[in-house]
Amino acid sequence: MSRKWLTLLFIMCSFYAVAQKITGFRETDAAKEIQWEKKMDSMVNKGNLDTWMQFLSSRPHHVGSPQGKANAEYMANLFRQWGYDTKIEEFYVLFPSPKSRLLQLLGPTPFTAKLDEPALKEDKTSSQKSEQLPTYNAYSADGDVTAEFVFVNRGVPSDYEELARMGISVKGKIVIAKYGGSWRGIKPKVAAENGAVGCLIYSDPADDGYGTGDVYPKGAFRPADGAQRGSVMDMPVYPGDPLTPGVGAVKEAKRLDRKDAITIMKIPVIPISYADALPLLESLEGPVAPRSWRGGLPITYHVGPGKSKLRLKLEFNWDIKPLYNVIATMKGTEFPDQWVIRGNHHDAWVNGAADPVSGMVAELEEARTISELVKQGFKPKRTLVFCAWDGEEPALLGSTEWVEFHQEELKQKAVAYINTDGNGRGFIDAAGSHGYETFFNEIAMEVKDPQTGVSIRDRRYAKNLADADRAGKAKLAGNKYLKLGALGSGSDFSPFLQYLGISSLNLGFDGESEGGEYHSIYDSYDLYKKFKDPGHAYGAALAQTGARIMMRLSAAEVLPMNFTNFYTTVADYATEVKALAEQERTDAEMEKKFATEKIYELSNDPTLHLKPKLSKGEVPFLDFSTLDNALVQLKSKTEEFQQLYTKASSLDAAKLKAFNEILYKAERSLLQENGLPRRKWYKHQIYAPGFYTGYGVKTLPGIREGLEQYQFKEAQDNIRIAASTLQQYTNQVEAAIALLK
Repeated sequence: MSRKWLTLLFIMCSFYAVAQKITGFRETDAAKEIQWEKKMDSMVNKGNLDTWMQFLSSRPHHVGSPQGKANAEYMANLFRQWGYDTKIEEFYVLFPSPKSRLLQLLGPTPFTAKLDEPALKEDKTSSQKSEQLPTYNAYSADGDVTAEFVFVNRGVPSDYEELARMGISVKGKIVIAKYGGSWRGIKPKVAAENGAVGCLIYSDPADDGYGTGDVYPKGAFRPADGAQRGSVMDMPVYPGDPLTPGVGAVKEAKRLDRKDAITIMKIPVIPISYADALPLLESLEGPVAPRSWRGGLPITYHVGPGKSKLRLKLEFNWDIKPLYNVIATMKGTEFPDQWVIRGNHHDAWVNGAADPVSGMVAELEEARTISELVKQGFKPKRTLVFCAWDGEEPALLGSTEWVEFHQEELKQKAVAYINTDGNGRGFIDAAGSHGYETFFNEIAMEVKDPQTGVSIRDRRYAKNLADADRAGKAKLAGNKYLKLGALGSGSDFSPFLQYLGISSLNLGFDGESEGGEYHSIYDSYDLYKKFKDPGHAYGAALAQTGARIMMRLSAAEVLPMNFTNFYTTVADYATEVKALAEQERTDAEMEKKFATEKIYELSNDPTLHLKPKLSKGEVPFLDFSTLDNALVQLKSKTEEFQQLYTKASSLDAAKLKAFNEILYKAERSLLQENGLPRRKWYKHQIYAPGFYTGYGVKTLPGIREGLEQYQFKEAQDNIRIAASTLQQYTNQVEAAIALLK
């Protein structure tokens, strides 16, 4: 190709780049940024992802294990090779592991549960028995209980309401619950609140076993003896080390006595396979379970109890174990005290190829490619901080302790936190702070889906459109804009967003890599390469997405914040809680009518669901006027801000720095120091994990959960608190407007 044609091609590419406006960049800077990003795309190496995954998932690497430390040192050495200032920060946390486990069915047909996952010849790491943690639930209570047992479906509060309608109590009994419907820690929590003395959680084949596909090794789904390990610590109260709430768990930290740690479960609980669950469920008598409760086992599901009792005996080693957080930093050229933070955890329950190594290797490749670009002239204005967290699986331990220990510095310097966890084939899934929603859409338009060649935004839109009902399709038609989901909990963004008010995003690809390996010995390199993302194509796509986010946030002259997105989202949440309050009133009136007309007596068959929810009392009128007024003011100011936003690039250096600081600290104004009812640690008033859902988010949580739990005075108080919080946020928007004027 001649020099003339090369010059013309360069001009055309530059024109295309300029035509693509990027929020926060001048046009000429946008052209350069897009060129850097395209270069980054070409540098992402899927072979690196494969090499690193093989090493990081080669041995079990749970908290305190030799391989956990080895993995941290391996990654730290990589970061150092790439030019990052790297250190390993250690914390010391309570991490229980099993000393003894026994589950026996007593009576005429005795049975002792195996509580063991067998090695498979097709899976080379599944045989590492001496290094594997056995199947257990971390932060279960010690205990030795013998009692009748009852099937409680998913073990969430509404299931206990259903049991009450059947006249069945779990007081003094052991419960057996299916995984799903809530985070696992909710199941023993609610069981204990209802008087149960023990809890079993099993994986039903209808959810992730043979009811959904071929089981491993033929397919990706859970085999009969597979079981899901996991924590049952009461993380909706606070995550992190249960002995050091609110402070970093360094060696010299003052610790609670274990008996005073309120997040440790109060009854013994253990996960079991569906092979172990079958003879237990088969022995139950009593009412036939409601249709929606039944699973995929070849039995008639009864609620119980039966003639046989269960013995559950658990004993744990309550050890303090070290954590190894890898922290790699590249100082910004203009705003070194503004930090863009990227994280993924590196610990696993066993080998953890999917969870978390698939996300961790994408982060490593982001850091590597950005370091190569810096050598070629790319200049991040803000400091980049890449983190590999330890101890996420038990209780977000590594990230929470780091955030608590460095909280004063983070309050001043943290611009945003970008999180990933497991990753697989499929569609981009993104949730987070809604001020970054437009920014994320711009990113998603630029990353190509490796399977279809269209943008990851377009492929996600096609999926959303295909899955929507008729009304949803009409609403989505022609509108490819992606709404960010709201963040609850379940990964390392939680301490950043909900404790310190640091704007956060959580990303990953999924939807075409389902399986049943979660938290089992079968979450291995062999399974991942065969069923999850065989050529690491979506690992590369995640690296390209994450690298773009880090590059733009670090290089933008003006942070790409859109306050209007936040307003419209919160206004929708307000509409939802008002509708919930109205529905509660309607339900109460219907309940009173049913009671008067004795409709309760129409049927004794619980599967017909003719009976309304149990009475929780009168539902008063709630006054939402303060919230409505706060939203009106927020709407006005966010619209004014967006009209003036482009003027920010003309500010002098001092004012521009102050303006950006207002933007990234705006999320802090959504905190209240006293936190949420019954859980002070969670300070964010817009997003929180549900008290009875765990991972699942509750938006406007103080109001919503007050309504759901029939605490109406609490709901009214939190309407006022939410209104006050939004006014604080509006004040930040007004401060930004003042600088622009």
